[in-house]
Amino acid sequence: MRAVVCKKFGPPENLVVENVAEPVAGPGQVVIDVHAAAVTFPDALMIEDKYQFKAKPPFIPGGEVAGVVSALGDGVEGLAVGDAVSGSAGITGGFAERVAVGAAACRPLPKGMGFAEATGLLYSYGTGYYGLKHRGNLQAGETLLVLGAGGNVGLAAVELGKLLGARVIAAASSPEKLALCRERGADETIDYSRESLKDRTKALTEGRGADVVYDVIGGEYAEAALRATAWNGRFLVIGFTAGIPKLPLNLVLLKGCQIVGVFLGGMAMNEPETRKSIERELLELGASGRLQPYVSRRYSLDEAPQALRDLIDRRALGKVVVAPRGQTAH
Repeated sequence: MRAVVCKKFGPPENLVVENVAEPVAGPGQVVIDVHAAAVTFPDALMIEDKYQFKAKPPFIPGGEVAGVVSALGDGVEGLAVGDAVSGSAGITGGFAERVAVGAAACRPLPKGMGFAEATGLLYSYGTGYYGLKHRGNLQAGETLLVLGAGGNVGLAAVELGKLLGARVIAAASSPEKLALCRERGADETIDYSRESLKDRTKALTEGRGADVVYDVIGGEYAEAALRATAWNGRFLVIGFTAGIPKLPLNLVLLKGCQIVGVFLGGMAMNEPETRKSIERELLELGASGRLQPYVSRRYSLDEAPQALRDLIDRRALGKVVVAPRGQTAH
């Protein structure tokens, strides 16, 4: 079968597409014919050996997939060949025509949701749901400021914030991204490439600031967002696509606010029941149609390096996926 292979650490342009051995379903595993694999920022970090979880070259990037079960290992119950599922391969293996996945890590596709929309649901919406509801305690009527709102994780937070009853301010770096945020429910938008993030947030909140800040990007924007946090606000640390910031902790004291880490992988390892609960609730929201993930582009296996480059350069809108079998939909 064909797969994207990282033979040595480096930029996406170093990746190669070649024939590799077919996966075999071991005990408790299934083989999935991959129709879509989510392209995520951790994938981009992993190929450059910059992620906290490590893989040893050669390896196949991509961890979250959706497709059709094509083989069952010993002891697998509740799944059958031909089932449409989403599943987690762990941290590698997804950018391929087929992948072996633990049956316990597979879920039926929500009714009415396509392969591309379903893959990586826990990564983006799980992070948002865990962060906003469990860590940020976002309440109906509060104001939520989302940084990096035009990307996959940020756009999911915009949608979830509206579902939780918040007034959502979406901050992103281009008019195209902000237009998408408005289409997805944002009440207000800030172009932080042209406007002061702090001043504009304060203006939109009559000087109070945001009750909850959802910071996907970090870098130079983090301090401005912290300064725009309201009294008793919650500043949620999600990621660092613009770099790891250094924040003046005196602001935390003066504002009586909290800086709260949101690490989905750590929660999954330390609080497995919370993870199961979040996954169950997200699948129910997906099946009801209340969650509608936005997929802006599907890349072929040969285009996977470009998909990662677009993500790194912050050109991707919403979710992008690698589609090893072409423009298929469920």
